[in-house]
Amino acid sequence: MTGTEAPLSFRLAYVPGVVPAKWVRVWQERYPDVSLELVPVSAAEAPGLLREHACDAGLVRLPFDRTDLSAIPLYTETTVVVIPKDHVMTAVDQVSPEDLADEIVFHPLDDTLDWERPPGRPAIERPATTGDAIELVAAGVGVLVVPMSLARLHHRRDLVYRPVTDVPQSRVALSWPEARTTDLVEDFIGIVRGRTVNSTRGRRAPEAETEARQPKAGKKTQGSGASHKSGSGSATGRSPRKASGGSARKPSGSGRHGRPRRRS
Repeated sequence: MTGTEAPLSFRLAYVPGVVPAKWVRVWQERYPDVSLELVPVSAAEAPGLLREHACDAGLVRLPFDRTDLSAIPLYTETTVVVIPKDHVMTAVDQVSPEDLADEIVFHPLDDTLDWERPPGRPAIERPATTGDAIELVAAGVGVLVVPMSLARLHHRRDLVYRPVTDVPQSRVALSWPEARTTDLVEDFIGIVRGRTVNSTRGRRAPEAETEARQPKAGKKTQGSGASHKSGSGSATGRSPRKASGGSARKPSGSGRHGRPRRRS
């Protein structure tokens, strides 16, 4: 690299609730010369940011408009209801949509769940953000249904959550511009899919490529060293082999100290 060339970098967007730390650690181990920049964005902003090539890839929530974008689903989250600590629903392990029928259920404008019809009674006005909805739940105005990671992200000591059955779930995916599947994007795809350094798919880490080119210690390359005649043995350090049928062989009937040797 000359003084005028910029160092390689990889920009990764991620939405609230998604924790990319484990993949970032692997990236830093495999590609220490390529900086990885994390860019926090809202779930609604992420697809547009990728289309504008402001980031190389992003950890986003499905569903979203996938026009001009590729996506690999990574995992599905449990959906939970966030309730005050003294709410009657804290007595059960999980709830159903029917259990929420008489509750005011907030549906914030940044909601990430693909509702056909949200459960419960709608609020007079939709909160602008999930954070705003959490504040209203803490005030005892209603409850909120969100992916578990968002409930953890907005954790408060006066609130708890319970899993909700038979409702939409949020799926997290790795997405990138369809027309820009670069080598760095392929590298990150390999990491999130759990490929090893020496995987035959995608590129390998520079360190692994360097090691693969070098011969292993103790092995000679083909054609190197002196040629040996049969029986010389001097190059390996082992004794020359005895010709078959010669007098050097021990009698088959005796062992090392003259005792009869057992036949196998």
